[in-house]
Amino acid sequence: MRHKPLELRLDPVDNRRLARLCGALDANLRQIESALDVEIARRGARFSVRGDPEQTERAARALSMFYEKADDELSLDDLQLGLTELQQGRSTREVLAADSVERPQLLTRRAELHGRTPRQVQYLRNILAHDITLGIGPAGTGKTYLAVACAVDALERDKVKRIVLVRPAVEAGERLGFLPGDLAQKVDPYLRPLYDALYDLAGFDKTAKLLERGTIELAPLAYMRGRTLNHAFIILDEAQNTTPEQMKMFLTRIGFGARAVVTGDVTQIDLGRGQKSGLIEARRILADVRGIAFTDFTAADVVRHPLVARIIDAYEKSAEEASPPK
Repeated sequence: MRHKPLELRLDPVDNRRLARLCGALDANLRQIESALDVEIARRGARFSVRGDPEQTERAARALSMFYEKADDELSLDDLQLGLTELQQGRSTREVLAADSVERPQLLTRRAELHGRTPRQVQYLRNILAHDITLGIGPAGTGKTYLAVACAVDALERDKVKRIVLVRPAVEAGERLGFLPGDLAQKVDPYLRPLYDALYDLAGFDKTAKLLERGTIELAPLAYMRGRTLNHAFIILDEAQNTTPEQMKMFLTRIGFGARAVVTGDVTQIDLGRGQKSGLIEARRILADVRGIAFTDFTAADVVRHPLVARIIDAYEKSAEEASPPK
């Protein structure tokens, strides 16, 4: 059934803001259409939005919100992050407010950084309030990036003396032995996403200096055995690729004044056939342990290109259909 279009007029009319809202060749309108699965037609300050009624209402709110923010140029990030927030079903006023009481503010190079979805906000609160936090969910939900942001914040506020970023060196279809260089060079590709987050949040020069001084350490999980990490902020990324024994080993490295965040996606396990994931086991075993917080993300928390959430949903639906009936 073809729904009646929703008609919208943006007042007061400002041609410059309209131009920024629409973007070159209406590129911004196409982003809104793609994210919300609607069709948008425009004549001057009048817009006609066609699609599912709930989505057309969101698209209308998006147009109004971005029009209010169009005193300056709208970047692609502005659009996609704003659309993510609106997809949570929040009102335009709530999205624009973004008050500091609701959203923890972090000391990083990204002054505007904050949780974009309710679960991201809760994740930040969990990290700030607990010594150990587990963030579990699909790619693009900000698990690692927000954890690194909290680590940089803790270092800036002198709450910790160093940051330790850890990953298991598990191959996803390519073996370490085929990569060039010594062991340090072989594991470097596995740690690259953590480098990228650090460069974005602390700046390239500052990150390089902190790495040189050892204030920031990046290491494969195997290097953690036998260590006790005091006054450190430790992040274990890609934890779905740990074994239960490795996970226990990592969690027992925590020393005085330390904080740990464990992140992973249980739908992307690269362990060998028959091996249990340490992340899944930890979720089960530690569920009732006081002082440990869990945040479970879904496709609704994806803060990437709007298609990423749809891709995740499609794969989840396919997996459900392929599962044998119980």
